[in-house]
Amino acid sequence: MKRGLIGAVLVTALLVVYLVAVAGRGVALIGSGQPIGVALGIAVLVLPVLGVVLVAREWWLAHQVQQMADELAAAGGLDSDTLPRSPGGRVDRDAADAQFGVARAAVEASPEDWGAWFRLGFAYDAARDRRRAREALRTAARLHREARAVS
Repeated sequence: MKRGLIGAVLVTALLVVYLVAVAGRGVALIGSGQPIGVALGIAVLVLPVLGVVLVAREWWLAHQVQQMADELAAAGGLDSDTLPRSPGGRVDRDAADAQFGVARAAVEASPEDWGAWFRLGFAYDAARDRRRAREALRTAARLHREARAVS
């Protein structure tokens, strides 16, 4: 099991413990029977529901990204990570910018190609832009689902 996966599982487990505790407090407030307590309890129960939805969404994206990576690897279309790195493991910023430029051009040339969006997502990740990386990977996952539905 990879270190990143172990970390994600541990953080998710800690979040589940927290969400269960918060849900318990919400139920206790509702059980008080007092109007303000009931209102607060209902409001507090929104947090665990929202937390579960967001965590499930991220795990589902991770599952889809792994499926796309496996498919690209089987077809020989998965780029290897050859970017120069610092002794601490960070990608060289200039190399990441160059990779980003190539990936962005591929998406502009073929905006319906999920593989191009997939590579763009990892180019954003190498450039340390996590928000845009997730957006690009979500776009890749959507296009991948649509392509599989058509075939």
